[in-house]
Amino acid sequence: MAKRQVSDSHKKAMAAGRVEGRVVKAYLEALEENKPKRGRKRTPESIRKRLDGIEATIADSDPLKRLNLVQERIDLRNELASTENASEFAEIEKAFVDVAAGYSGRKGISYGAWREVGVPAATLKAAGIGRGAVS
Repeated sequence: MAKRQVSDSHKKAMAAGRVEGRVVKAYLEALEENKPKRGRKRTPESIRKRLDGIEATIADSDPLKRLNLVQERIDLRNELASTENASEFAEIEKAFVDVAAGYSGRKGISYGAWREVGVPAATLKAAGIGRGAVS
Protein backbone atom coordinates (compact mmCIF):
# COMPACT_ATOMS: atom_id res chain seq x y z
CA MET A 1 0.00 0.00 0.00
CA ALA A 2 1.40 3.39 -1.03
CA LYS A 3 1.89 6.08 1.56
CA ARG A 4 -0.38 9.08 1.05
CA GLN A 5 1.33 12.33 0.22
CA VAL A 6 0.08 15.59 1.65
CA SER A 7 0.22 18.46 -0.83
CA ASP A 8 1.98 21.69 -0.02
CA SER A 9 -1.30 23.59 -0.12
CA HIS A 10 -2.82 21.13 2.36
CA LYS A 11 0.20 21.52 4.65
CA LYS A 12 -0.21 25.31 4.52
CA ALA A 13 -3.92 25.01 5.29
CA MET A 14 -3.21 22.75 8.28
CA ALA A 15 -0.57 25.17 9.56
CA ALA A 16 -2.98 28.10 9.18
CA GLY A 17 -5.64 26.14 11.09
CA ARG A 18 -3.20 25.49 13.94
CA VAL A 19 -2.30 29.19 14.12
CA GLU A 20 -5.97 30.20 14.13
CA GLY A 21 -6.71 27.64 16.82
CA ARG A 22 -3.97 29.09 19.02
CA VAL A 23 -5.29 32.63 18.48
CA VAL A 24 -8.85 31.60 19.39
CA LYS A 25 -7.65 29.71 22.46
CA ALA A 26 -5.53 32.68 23.63
CA TYR A 27 -8.50 35.01 23.24
CA LEU A 28 -10.90 32.75 25.14
CA GLU A 29 -8.34 32.35 27.94
CA ALA A 30 -7.87 36.13 28.09
CA LEU A 31 -11.64 36.56 28.31
CA GLU A 32 -11.74 34.19 31.29
CA GLU A 33 -8.94 36.09 33.03
CA ASN A 34 -10.55 39.48 32.42
CA LYS A 35 -14.16 38.75 33.34
CA PRO A 36 -15.82 41.94 34.50
CA LYS A 37 -16.47 42.14 38.19
CA ARG A 38 -19.70 43.32 39.76
CA GLY A 39 -20.06 46.85 40.95
CA ARG A 40 -18.40 50.08 40.02
CA LYS A 41 -15.16 49.78 38.09
CA ARG A 42 -12.08 51.09 39.81
CA THR A 43 -9.59 53.26 38.01
CA PRO A 44 -5.84 52.75 38.34
CA GLU A 45 -5.73 56.06 40.22
CA SER A 46 -8.33 54.94 42.78
CA ILE A 47 -6.48 51.64 43.26
CA ARG A 48 -3.20 53.50 43.87
CA LYS A 49 -4.95 55.84 46.32
CA ARG A 50 -6.28 52.88 48.31
CA LEU A 51 -2.83 51.23 48.27
CA ASP A 52 -1.36 54.44 49.69
CA GLY A 53 -4.04 54.39 52.42
CA ILE A 54 -3.18 50.81 53.29
CA GLU A 55 0.53 51.61 53.51
CA ALA A 56 -0.22 54.54 55.83
CA THR A 57 -2.25 52.43 58.28
CA ILE A 58 -0.77 48.94 58.10
CA ALA A 59 2.07 49.45 60.57
CA ASP A 60 -0.22 50.76 63.34
CA SER A 61 -2.89 48.07 62.89
CA ASP A 62 -3.54 45.17 65.21
CA PRO A 63 -2.43 41.75 63.86
CA LEU A 64 -5.84 40.70 62.53
CA LYS A 65 -6.43 44.04 60.81
CA ARG A 66 -2.86 43.89 59.41
CA LEU A 67 -3.55 40.45 57.96
CA ASN A 68 -6.66 41.74 56.20
CA LEU A 69 -4.83 44.82 54.92
CA VAL A 70 -1.97 42.68 53.58
CA GLN A 71 -4.46 40.55 51.66
CA GLU A 72 -6.26 43.63 50.34
CA ARG A 73 -2.91 45.05 49.23
CA ILE A 74 -2.12 41.81 47.35
CA ASP A 75 -5.56 41.86 45.70
CA LEU A 76 -5.23 45.52 44.72
CA ARG A 77 -1.76 45.01 43.24
CA ASN A 78 -3.11 42.13 41.15
CA GLU A 79 -6.06 44.26 40.04
CA LEU A 80 -3.73 47.12 39.14
CA ALA A 81 -1.54 44.78 37.11
CA SER A 82 -4.56 43.47 35.23
CA THR A 83 -5.73 47.00 34.37
CA GLU A 84 -2.28 47.79 33.05
CA ASN A 85 -2.48 44.72 30.77
CA ALA A 86 -5.48 46.14 28.91
CA SER A 87 -3.39 46.91 25.82
CA GLU A 88 -2.21 43.29 25.74
CA PHE A 89 -5.84 42.15 25.79
CA ALA A 90 -6.65 44.55 22.95
CA GLU A 91 -3.89 42.96 20.84
CA ILE A 92 -5.21 39.47 21.56
CA GLU A 93 -8.73 40.59 20.71
CA LYS A 94 -7.59 42.13 17.41
CA ALA A 95 -5.88 38.86 16.45
CA PHE A 96 -9.10 37.01 17.31
CA VAL A 97 -11.18 39.37 15.15
CA ASP A 98 -8.83 38.71 12.23
CA VAL A 99 -9.27 34.91 12.34
CA ALA A 100 -12.63 34.27 14.01
CA ALA A 101 -14.88 34.21 10.94
CA GLY A 102 -12.72 31.70 9.08
CA TYR A 103 -12.26 29.54 12.14
CA SER A 104 -15.95 29.67 12.93
CA GLY A 105 -16.89 28.69 9.40
CA ARG A 106 -14.49 25.76 9.23
CA LYS A 107 -15.43 24.43 12.66
CA GLY A 108 -19.17 25.08 12.35
CA ILE A 109 -19.31 27.35 15.40
CA SER A 110 -22.45 29.46 15.64
CA TYR A 111 -22.90 33.01 16.88
CA GLY A 112 -24.80 31.60 19.86
CA ALA A 113 -21.92 29.34 20.85
CA TRP A 114 -19.48 32.24 20.79
CA ARG A 115 -21.85 34.34 22.90
CA GLU A 116 -22.38 31.53 25.38
CA VAL A 117 -18.64 31.29 26.09
CA GLY A 118 -18.53 35.04 26.69
CA VAL A 119 -17.41 36.62 23.43
CA PRO A 120 -19.02 40.10 23.30
CA ALA A 121 -21.47 40.82 20.50
CA ALA A 122 -19.41 43.82 19.38
CA THR A 123 -16.33 41.62 18.98
CA LEU A 124 -18.27 39.12 16.90
CA LYS A 125 -19.65 41.92 14.76
CA ALA A 126 -16.13 43.26 14.19
CA ALA A 127 -15.08 39.74 13.18
CA GLY A 128 -17.92 39.49 10.69
CA ILE A 129 -19.85 36.85 12.58
CA GLY A 130 -23.55 37.64 12.52
CA ARG A 131 -26.55 36.31 14.38
CA GLY A 132 -27.58 34.23 11.39
CA ALA A 133 -26.46 30.66 10.85
CA VAL A 134 -22.90 29.45 11.16
CA SER A 135 -20.43 31.86 9.57
